[in-house]
Amino acid sequence: MAQSEQTTARDTTASAATKITRVELIMFSYPMVGVAGGVDQPGVTTHRSRMAVTIETADGAVGSYVGGQGNSMAQAAACARAVIGLDCFARELAYERIRRQLRKEDRMGAGVIDIALWDLAGRRLGASVSALLGGGRDRLKAYASTWFGGDTGGLASPEAYADFAEACYDKGYRAFKIHGWQDGGIERDIAAVLELGRRVGGRMALMHDSGCSFRTFADALAVGRACDAAGFFWYEDPYSDGGLAAHSHRRLRELIKTPLLLGEHVRGLESLANLVLADGTDFVRADPDFDIGITGTMKIAHFAEALGLDVELHAPGPAQRHCMAAIRNTNYYELSMVGPSGAHFSAPVYTCGYSDHLDDVAPDGTFPVPTGPGLGVSYDWDYIRSHASAQLVVE
Repeated sequence: MAQSEQTTARDTTASAATKITRVELIMFSYPMVGVAGGVDQPGVTTHRSRMAVTIETADGAVGSYVGGQGNSMAQAAACARAVIGLDCFARELAYERIRRQLRKEDRMGAGVIDIALWDLAGRRLGASVSALLGGGRDRLKAYASTWFGGDTGGLASPEAYADFAEACYDKGYRAFKIHGWQDGGIERDIAAVLELGRRVGGRMALMHDSGCSFRTFADALAVGRACDAAGFFWYEDPYSDGGLAAHSHRRLRELIKTPLLLGEHVRGLESLANLVLADGTDFVRADPDFDIGITGTMKIAHFAEALGLDVELHAPGPAQRHCMAAIRNTNYYELSMVGPSGAHFSAPVYTCGYSDHLDDVAPDGTFPVPTGPGLGVSYDWDYIRSHASAQLVVE
């Protein structure tokens, strides 16, 4: 057989072996003790839904991920059908197919598929995702990111936020974010911002995120000026436009000193690029679960880097850690959502020691980047299946 024929034969065999043949999606729920409606509430138990994904190739290799949103099953299923038959390493092609498949949707079901493909690639190659991305960091500086405040519970007053910030400082955190109250008012938020500045300003980098709760530009401006007075590190998603109105945020940037951070509610590279190029934000937000996975997140990070801006990843998780390890222009790992009541945001499904619990921060305020193949984590599949609410296999 000629050399060219031998090469073609080998390439065909490799492609057949690495073809995606099966995707399994499992929606499951787990209890969270100490939170209700996003508000820190001692003794109250609620439930949160997440999705578990496995992707299998013709030769039996498997990649997995647990994350996503509780309402994303239909979109994830559409993405699974779009990648069946592709080579498992063809992530750029998968990204393009997924984008078109969900062109009329918000693409919230796409991230879990892409992240599982990265886990699969790393496991096949015996390398961590951060290594595949060219990452050079093994530990990440973290900030404690709170639940919302309420009329009762562990974060019911400006003083309670400052007390909790000091408790986080004692654990090792050197950065702290308040989510404040969700009632549309600004008085308590302003008081909490100023109290945090008095109590821990200069010792901790401070952030404010209303989750788009403020109703008017004037209210957002008033809280922003309080952030200026307290020396805040950033001011995030202040008012109820959802972070979409580039013009108004450009005006807000002109009137306050505290840098703005937008993008949690803006989906994908192109939409975020439009916001940034319209001068709507200072920091850029990205999230592997929200922005078409690790592939989409790294595109956003490189776009921000080209403009000389920092990108800050939303929420905790192994995918975020691997991305951050390979991003130069980023500052803090978000350890959310936390409060005095001790509710844990992340699903209790890890069997490898991985943790995003508040108390597991290192004394120097950092969390480690997993070092094993792929995402470097393993899951309790018995727990996931026993708590399943929906299951789908695509072949």
